[in-house]
Amino acid sequence: MEEYYLICEDSLEGIFTGIYNAYLKKLPHERIHLCVGEEENYRLFAVYENCAVDEKKSASVAKTIIREFGTEAYLAICRALASGEPDKGEAVYRTVVKGLSMRNRKEVMGNLADPYIHRVFELARFTANEAHFHVEFIRFRELENGLLYAPIGPKNNVITFIMPHFADRLPLENFVIHDEVRNIFAVHPAGKEWFLMQGKEGMELPDHCFSAGEEKYSELFCSFFHTIAIKERHNKELQRGMLPLRYRKYMTEFTKQE
Repeated sequence: MEEYYLICEDSLEGIFTGIYNAYLKKLPHERIHLCVGEEENYRLFAVYENCAVDEKKSASVAKTIIREFGTEAYLAICRALASGEPDKGEAVYRTVVKGLSMRNRKEVMGNLADPYIHRVFELARFTANEAHFHVEFIRFRELENGLLYAPIGPKNNVITFIMPHFADRLPLENFVIHDEVRNIFAVHPAGKEWFLMQGKEGMELPDHCFSAGEEKYSELFCSFFHTIAIKERHNKELQRGMLPLRYRKYMTEFTKQE
């Protein structure tokens, strides 16, 4: 029998639209699969369909998940869909199917014996951990126009999870967090709500864009960071465990090594 592969956009709205379309087919769920983006190798005896993003379908699936599974499960699913892993669409689809078949649907994320629910749990945890790291490690730099700018390079699309933290703590500042991997800018105008915008590919700010005060304090902070270090207690392995190497290229104290 033919199997159906629904090709979805790599976004929450795109995958939720795919889930909605999967139910519209009224076929056994074992015959339907969700793909995030185009597959490199097409399977024999399979039908591939592109799912265009539909805001109404996406909103309907989101409301169903919140109503049937609860807010915590919905947040876990959103975190899983922010992952960079290609199997996230299939895992979330199977989790929704399993949850709707359960008597106590609010306990869906506790059913870790199911491999797909366990996978959603893993993806959500990894995304949450990375978001937590970025909240700790983000370093803002002041531009000439007074705007605070912070570049990041996350594995997962965590920018929507970290922006509320900084919007709450810097409500009167104009600041931007730039996801260089996906070219997404989270913009916070002073005293207003933040929003997302897509940037130009390969966009990078030249050094001269930063203010004189920023350069001065960056030098002072780097000097302070290296001065207080105790060489006899230097432990690279422990440091890498607490602060992974991939974060350091965006941190002021590691931009200039002595």
